[in-house]
Amino acid sequence: MKKIITLAVLFAVTLTSYSQSLGYQDLALLFSQDDLNGTARFNAMGGAFGALGGDISAINVNPAGLAIFNNSAFTASFNTRNSDITATYFDNAVNSQDQFFNLAQAGAVLVFDSSRKSDWTKFAIGFNYRLTKDFRDSFSAIGNSGVATFRDFPLDNNVPTIDYNVAEEQQFFNNYNGDLTEFNLAFSGVHLNKFYLGGGLNFFNLNFSQQATLVEFNNDGNGNTLDANLYQENFTNGSGVSLNAGFIYKVSKNFRFGVAYETPRWFTEVIEDSNIVDNDGFQGDTEIRVSNSPVIYDNITGNNFFSNSFIYRFKTPSKLTSSAAFIFGKNGLLSLDYVYRNFNNIRLSNDDFSGENDFFQNELRNTHSFNLGTEWRLDRFSIRGGYRLEQSPDILALDTDNLQAYSFGGGYNFGNFKLDFAYSNNNRTAPYNFYPGFNVASANLNIDNRVFTASVTISL
Repeated sequence: MKKIITLAVLFAVTLTSYSQSLGYQDLALLFSQDDLNGTARFNAMGGAFGALGGDISAINVNPAGLAIFNNSAFTASFNTRNSDITATYFDNAVNSQDQFFNLAQAGAVLVFDSSRKSDWTKFAIGFNYRLTKDFRDSFSAIGNSGVATFRDFPLDNNVPTIDYNVAEEQQFFNNYNGDLTEFNLAFSGVHLNKFYLGGGLNFFNLNFSQQATLVEFNNDGNGNTLDANLYQENFTNGSGVSLNAGFIYKVSKNFRFGVAYETPRWFTEVIEDSNIVDNDGFQGDTEIRVSNSPVIYDNITGNNFFSNSFIYRFKTPSKLTSSAAFIFGKNGLLSLDYVYRNFNNIRLSNDDFSGENDFFQNELRNTHSFNLGTEWRLDRFSIRGGYRLEQSPDILALDTDNLQAYSFGGGYNFGNFKLDFAYSNNNRTAPYNFYPGFNVASANLNIDNRVFTASVTISL
């Protein structure tokens, strides 16, 4: 049977006490969302490439865009991400800053002109590695809710036992690691130089971990104090697969539109190892000390480390993308993507996940996202800009919980060699409830990410 893991990273969930790690519904939701990681050109234009193509990162949006390429090419991109998270807990704000370096993508497209007379004049095959989501982040929350949850000392021999019911302070430290990566293999062809058709196969590799520590300081009102420390960890690995297909139609030299669909990503075996077990009611590694006793309660004394393993399956939302692009000759372009995701259809299986699946059906909503991008060329130099609005799937989300991103960049074409750069900034807010089961308000997170991307493209 699956264990009970409860707490929402993005949503407040009220279930079991003394639990702060991600619940299965939260993990499935987290693993269903993507970062905008691609080439610098792709990132600078807000990822609005559904009707444009001609960029290896467009393989993730609409594989039909591979046949837009005029020649074979290889592109690799690196980025640095600066994460800034401010956690406000009962009027006390703590800021956490981190910097991460990534290989954002590496891929190639091979273009073949038809060697025989045919209405299908060009074909292309694309291969691409992409960092789909970078989970790495950390934050701390410190404050006083006025609610004491660790009120008992398990080794208390007093009759009656002392009730440490006066809260002094709570501290919460959270650390995420790992990533979700994908490898794309796609094929595209063009018919009569107007209709582009493509399809692809995508393989995903999931590697995620969370380490969370909750510290609580309480007293009994008579000078006796209790300090509690609860540590929980979770390690998750898995693999998945999806299919995508799409088309682009050139209405004229100046206008084209496209439609693409990606199936759900099926993760057939997700392996989880955790120390979150039903251990003295605390579900984790717990240490409690009190001022009136030299003895420290420690439930892992004698190397009695707790562990729990579980294997499950889950299905992410599918994705439908509609796109339009306006081409102004060789001077510039304007592109717009609309993305629809059916988060209600997330499903967990291989055990009794009825509660989690009801949560997806009743507490989440299908989302709408908009990506807008533009590019203008000045001889060999290009300047670019973009905007992205991604709706939160939480049915009770605030407007500030929706992700907003602004981006800009530039590039220079040396002929067979291109250099591109992009800067993007995205921000959102989110509640984090590390006391589910108690009448305690969530911490409020303000999350800001600044990403700088550099790409090198070599014509083959």
